[in-house]
Amino acid sequence: MVDKKLKVLLIIEQCNPDWPSVPLVGYRFFQGINQLADVTLVTHERNKKAFDKLPQHNNVVFILESDYLKKYYNLVASLTKKGKVNWSLIHTLTYPIYAEFNDKLYKQFQAKIINGDYDIVHAITPMMPRYPYKVVKACKHTPFLLGPVNGGVPFPPGFSEKAREEYAYLNFLRAIGRALIPGYKETYQKADRILAGSTYTLNLVKDLFKIPDNKISLFYENGIDKSFLVEDESKYPKNRDKINLLFVGRLVPYKCADIVIESISKLGQTIQDKIVLTIVGDGSEKTKLENLVQKLGLSEKVKFTGRIPQQETVKYYRQADIFCFPSIREFGGAVVLEAMASGLPCIVANNGGIGEYVTEETGFKIEPLSREYLTQELTDKIKILVEDEQLREGMSTKAVERAREFTWENKAQKIVDIYQEMIKKNEFIKISI
Repeated sequence: MVDKKLKVLLIIEQCNPDWPSVPLVGYRFFQGINQLADVTLVTHERNKKAFDKLPQHNNVVFILESDYLKKYYNLVASLTKKGKVNWSLIHTLTYPIYAEFNDKLYKQFQAKIINGDYDIVHAITPMMPRYPYKVVKACKHTPFLLGPVNGGVPFPPGFSEKAREEYAYLNFLRAIGRALIPGYKETYQKADRILAGSTYTLNLVKDLFKIPDNKISLFYENGIDKSFLVEDESKYPKNRDKINLLFVGRLVPYKCADIVIESISKLGQTIQDKIVLTIVGDGSEKTKLENLVQKLGLSEKVKFTGRIPQQETVKYYRQADIFCFPSIREFGGAVVLEAMASGLPCIVANNGGIGEYVTEETGFKIEPLSREYLTQELTDKIKILVEDEQLREGMSTKAVERAREFTWENKAQKIVDIYQEMIKKNEFIKISI
């Protein structure tokens, strides 16, 4: 157990146990680290309502938002509710909201950091490698850890149509932000250590800011709750009349649920008769996907659940045998970890974080060379796993073993180990000087 006196200033602007994606990941990091160190959490007041339900969290500082930006936030948020989300535009429009948080955070904690009130300062969200942290200016004698940052993964060259559907033509806004946002380069160049959520992002950050190898390392952003881990398969009997395929995720173009459906349509009738595909999730593509199922005559083979609360998805993992997730541009891909924890061999596209979770022992990684190639390879890999029960079971066992590395408890301990390394190095430097 780490000494409770280790004092950490933990900056997680998006930290909310009630919200999915990055805010939930931020909260999980806080929850784990808070068990091992004396943490002061700094987050946005927008998360206060959720924290008010959790009285055990006392040392939380909420940065207040101006009335003007509250109205502006509501305006921008309304844009995300109208069909497909244009993330490049949304991230650009929301920068003023973050900028206010960043500035107020610096003013409130600058003196405390300079005074040495904390052993380390760790900034986690936003995770996108496009925002600065002004507090790095105050961390002249206190180690500053940044990350895991993640993102920037491009669409594969063979998927220009999907890229257009996801407004990839606006990705130039990233480069403009890097050039114009104050303190952006300084954050990365002055950070004592940077954690990157994927190999692609690691190399991107190294190249952009000329970061030496000893200052940056790979640390995947996502983790899993221990409740997803299958410790005893006998507790979760499955319907052996069919092999159950599963897709879990938002129904948006780049997740490629349509490719899973098309892959099933290419299977021989004998294999088709043995399988059922369940698609868990909702999104702008749902009607289009339902129409595709009708067109291909797969109504008896493909079932849609609609949106399911995250905590309830576990029952669908438990009932499944194979996880199909050919998303072509995935940064975190927590659903793949959840599937592995549930003992499912995974078939994924090898682009972004998900290709790094899956090993040869736990599933198949397909190079997204083109839509046609990805579809045919997915068809072939489904056929292999349906026909080879021994392979399926072997991958299932290895998948659980692999997923165990990603429990939030393990990740929090690794983070605190990094804190200790950085603090020792900082103390050595002080002695040397």
